[in-house]
Amino acid sequence: MCDTFVALPSATASGSLIFAKNSDREPNEAQAVVRVERKEDKGKMLKCTFIEIPQVRETFGVVLSKPFWMWGAEMGVNEHGVAIGNEAIFTKVKFNKKQPGLTGMDLLRLALERATTAETALEIITSLLAEYGQDACGGYRDRNFYYHNSFLIADPTGAWVLETAGREWVAERVRGVRSISNGLTIGEHYDLISPNAVNFAPEYSGRAKSGKPFHFANAYSAPFLTRMSGCAVRQAMTQAAAGQSKLSVARAMEILSSHHLPDADWMPHRASTRDVAMHATGLLSPSHTVGSMVAELRIAQPATVWLTGTSSPALSVFKPVFNNGTFLNSFIEPTAHPDDSFWWQAERLFRRAATQYPAIRTLVEEHRSRLQTEFLEQEKDFFSGATPNLAAYDELSARAFAQHRRQLLHALDDAEALPASGKPFAPFYHAFWRKQNRAVGLSVLR
Repeated sequence: MCDTFVALPSATASGSLIFAKNSDREPNEAQAVVRVERKEDKGKMLKCTFIEIPQVRETFGVVLSKPFWMWGAEMGVNEHGVAIGNEAIFTKVKFNKKQPGLTGMDLLRLALERATTAETALEIITSLLAEYGQDACGGYRDRNFYYHNSFLIADPTGAWVLETAGREWVAERVRGVRSISNGLTIGEHYDLISPNAVNFAPEYSGRAKSGKPFHFANAYSAPFLTRMSGCAVRQAMTQAAAGQSKLSVARAMEILSSHHLPDADWMPHRASTRDVAMHATGLLSPSHTVGSMVAELRIAQPATVWLTGTSSPALSVFKPVFNNGTFLNSFIEPTAHPDDSFWWQAERLFRRAATQYPAIRTLVEEHRSRLQTEFLEQEKDFFSGATPNLAAYDELSARAFAQHRRQLLHALDDAEALPASGKPFAPFYHAFWRKQNRAVGLSVLR
């Protein structure tokens, strides 16, 4: 499950396009933040997650947030200011479960590495989709988790929504503010559509009544799985929240950190698929927000890519990174088990919040809020003065990650002294998290 939204320059406080996404995946599926440099590739083939495809001569530099084990990425921004996020969607089109295709995350990264504009990225994804399809497993430990994909694609001047079903697709140009979640949203009104989308649909949806316009979502959506994902509630929440007033980066971060209940009432064991900041609870809500990104795409200056580099955005802090910086080149990527990566260091604290949420939230909130305000002000000052040199981008990123790391480690030390009282009565929920922790060998308090 995931949520992605965008506000065009006319709908933002800064006059720059703002793009935001939560990546919701399996709780133990650590998410890496990486920077891949521009390169000229002389190799003839490129190994994606499951299949090889021909490589192009030149690829662009990208900042990505990606499942640690996968070639593709959940979200990212390239050196030209193109940003893309994808969503799992559930359709009536059947799968060939022998991994002959590209994952949605592969399609996303391929487009970022090859596109200079949002429209070019749209063309790249749809052409690759037509040639290779998307019959590829999207799950980590769950090897039966297959889905099709929708994409929100943006550059500093505009954005597109692309929704797919098998090799068929439909696209809509964004006007103002737009959000997507885990369901098809484009119906009768669209700007582009694949040549065979209308003719292919009757095999799955029955022929439309004579004279009625073609409706992509009605023709292809799988109603039960779409409803179970809770996407309608989340998509409505992000759409309304992002469009309430001129969107700021700070407000986008708050939206990604929000839950369906007020903060005073929300607890992790009460979480559900209606939460934008998702917290896994078990069978009916197995996904967890394992990474978050907000990007500000500027026409005349580099994009700022704000990444948590952690799970649980409501407990974390967004830090700025840049395509023209090299800070992420030496960043430790997480693995399948607890290690010295930033993601797993934060997770040692955040896992305690599963059973001690009010206490852990109290430990981190004051410092978290202060740090986020400082980082936003420092980044604003950074771009308001003279053009910074390349080293300055790395200094800003390194300082932010170092400060947040120190705050997390101090909070982790303080957590050692927390009493065991106050644990809510939710036996199935607690059993679920004990199982997750045992699976990776993570020892948490109580």
